[in-house]
This record gives sequence, structure tokens and C-alpha cells, in this order.
Amino acid sequence: MTFIPSLHPLKAAAATLLLALAATAGAQQPAPAGTLEKIAASGKAVLGVREASPPMAYMLGAGEKYVGYHVELCERVLKDIVPAAKLEYMAVTAQNTIPLVQNGTLDIGCGPTTNNLARQQQVAFALTTYVSEVRMATRVDSGITTLDQLAGRTVSASTGTTAVQLLRKRERTNNVSINTMLGKDHLESFLLMESGRADAFVLDDNLLAGIIANSKNPTAYRIAGEPLGSEPIALLFRKDDPAFKAAVDGALRRLMKSGELERIYTKWFVAPIPPKNTSLNLPMSAVLKQLVLEPNDKPLESYAK
Repeated sequence: MTFIPSLHPLKAAAATLLLALAATAGAQQPAPAGTLEKIAASGKAVLGVREASPPMAYMLGAGEKYVGYHVELCERVLKDIVPAAKLEYMAVTAQNTIPLVQNGTLDIGCGPTTNNLARQQQVAFALTTYVSEVRMATRVDSGITTLDQLAGRTVSASTGTTAVQLLRKRERTNNVSINTMLGKDHLESFLLMESGRADAFVLDDNLLAGIIANSKNPTAYRIAGEPLGSEPIALLFRKDDPAFKAAVDGALRRLMKSGELERIYTKWFVAPIPPKNTSLNLPMSAVLKQLVLEPNDKPLESYAK
């Protein structure tokens, strides 16, 4: 029982009633709405996109138009499952994507995010729509062609990416020292290598190809060395929202079955892409072709086995 000191009997009764009403209202608060309900109520879907991760997600021109393979997949999926919703784009980084999905600011993350077990504790992932190889970009005149040559050198990587973890793992495994210099985004990380402050830049092969193709002098750089690892890349959204995951996965399956996903892939990885209308020349891998035939959402750890 709640004790209300020094009140007139009528005031005490009123106060008790107010407390009871407040308690009842608190008990009757609805559970947080699922993503589909949230989008229906607001009339909009918020997409998390990257500003500098071509060809997966990047900003084109000064008009803040976002384009790329994963941006287009997000758009196609949302137009399928919530056709009346307005699409709203929010620029995010590798570091803040997951927190913004967790707190409901983003309805879906459309950047190149790796699906791994640690992240599955925080968010949910859609079916895998790209499998990347983490490799290094170097200046052609650097003479660096193998990962072994990174020992004792400075290597750039973007904050929040799995490339950072893979570099540290290589240090431990090979008992070498690599000075990892972190950029806030991929363009800053590339600039560290371009300007000579870093000897190499480590990132997913597709992103490296996109950044090199759009650089001031594409022929001055190359992707070299063996892969540090292979990683499944997928769209992401709130955890514990099975209805939204089922809707997103269903839309992706339809794109895969119809051949439309492969056409979208070719548009961004094989055909010339803006702003310089250069081609990345990265045909769909055998692994991704198999995933289109037999889709799954397995994490990175299953690829390491």
C-alpha cells in the first residue's frame, strides 16, 4: 500500500486514485511495435546508407543522392514489402550502424556490413547478398605484393570494420608487428595510403575496387596479396523481429529466383558505374552464385570452417 502523509482525506483519496490510474496506465503500455508496424504508423522507412563505400553504398554528387548495390537492394525490398512508405536516407558509418539499428533510428541497414556471431547478438541479418574477400590495396610503386611484407609497416583500415580485427589476428598468429592507422571512413583510410602515411589499405575487395576506380589516378593502385578472409555481407535490422526478417528475406528470395538480383549485381560490379563511368570488373563469384540458388544467412564463422 502506498503511504501518503499529511493530506486531507479527500486529497488523499484523489492522490491515491491518481497513483492507481498511473500504475494501470503503465501496466497497459503496449509493447514496442515491430518494424512493419512502425513503418506503417510513420509512413516512412529509414535506410542507413554509407557516403563512401562504392559500389555497395555511396553518395553521388552534391545532391546527396545515395546509390549502390545494397542501396538498390534495400529500395527494391522496401518497395515490395511496404510499397506506400516514403524512403528516408540517413548517412551512417561502420561504427554507428549497429547502435542506430538497435535503438530504432534505422529500420534497415544498407551498407556493406559483415554478418558474424558477435553482431548477431545485437542485430539480425537478412540472407547473404555478397561474399567479400578482405584484401589490401597498395600503391603500384610501393613494391608490396604480399601480406608478409606488411610486417613492421603502417597499414590503414576503417574504424569499426572487421579488417581491423583480421589485421590484429594476423599479428598474433604470425608474431609480427603491424602499425594499424585508423580512418573514420573508407575515403579517409584510402587517403592515408594515397598520401604515403600508410603503406597499404585493408578492406573488402569490392570496396577497394570501387574506391580505386573513383580515385584521382586509378592506375597508380592495385589490389594485392592473398585474402585475409572471406565474409558474408547482408542487410541488417532489429533483432527479435521475425515478421520483418521474414518479409525482407521473402523479397530477396523473389529477386534471386527471378534473376533480378544477378542483374542488379552486374549493374554495379561489371557495368560502368558513376561518377566516372568506370567498371570494377568483378563478376559474381561461384560462392555467391551458389548462395543465389540456395540462400542462407550463415555468419562469418561458418565460412572459416
